[in-house]
Amino acid sequence: RGRPSLPRFLALGAAVAAAVWTVVRPEDAALALLLVAAALIVAGAAWLESGPGSSKELVLIATLAAAAAAGRVLFAAVPNVQPVTVTAVVAGVALGPRAGMAVGGLAALVSNFYLGQGAYTPWQMLAWAGCGLIGGLAAPLLRRRVPLALTCFALGFAFDAFMDFWEWLSFYPHTWQAFAALYLRGIWFDAAHAGGNFVLALAAGPELRRLLERYARRLKAEVIWA
Repeated sequence: RGRPSLPRFLALGAAVAAAVWTVVRPEDAALALLLVAAALIVAGAAWLESGPGSSKELVLIATLAAAAAAGRVLFAAVPNVQPVTVTAVVAGVALGPRAGMAVGGLAALVSNFYLGQGAYTPWQMLAWAGCGLIGGLAAPLLRRRVPLALTCFALGFAFDAFMDFWEWLSFYPHTWQAFAALYLRGIWFDAAHAGGNFVLALAAGPELRRLLERYARRLKAEVIWA
C-alpha cells in the first residue's frame, strides 16, 4: 500500500506547478488548468488504488458509474437534469468516500464518450468525484431523506459554480465582473441541476442507499468453517 505514495506526491507536485503557471502566465491558463486537473485525477486514482477493495466491489462501483452515465445520457434532452450527482453522493454514503469518488469520476468520463469529451471533462470528473467524497465524509448526516435531498440540492449549485470558475479562469478576463456575468448567465441551468437533484434524492435516495448497503454487507460476509 505504500507504493502509490510516490505517484500521489508527483501528481500533487505537478498540480501545484501548473497552478503556479496559471498565476504567472494567465494567458496560458486553459492549458495549465488542464494539467492541474490531470494531475489531480492521477493523485486521486493513486489514493483510490491504495485502499482496500475486492473484484466484486470494483464491479459494483463500475456498475453504479455506468448506470449514472446512462441516466445522464437518457436525461440529456432535459437541460442540466441528470442522476450523476445523486448517485455519487449516495454511493459515498453507502460505500464510503473512495467508492463515491470513483463512481462520480467514472460516470463523468463514461457519459462524455457519448455526450462529447472536451477540456471540461477532467473538471467534471473532479467535481462529481468531490460530490461522492462529500457524501462519504458526511454519511452519518445524510442517512435521512430530507438532509440527503437538501445536500444534493446544494451540490447542484456547487458543481456548476465549480465548472463556471474553471471556465472563467480558462477563457475569460480574470475579473469578478466577468465571473459574475458568466455565473448569472447560467443560473437557470444551475437551478435545474439543483432541483433535479432534490427531486431524485427525495424520491429514491434512501432506497438506493439501503440497496447498496445490503449489497456491501454481502461483499464483506465471511464464511467460517468450524
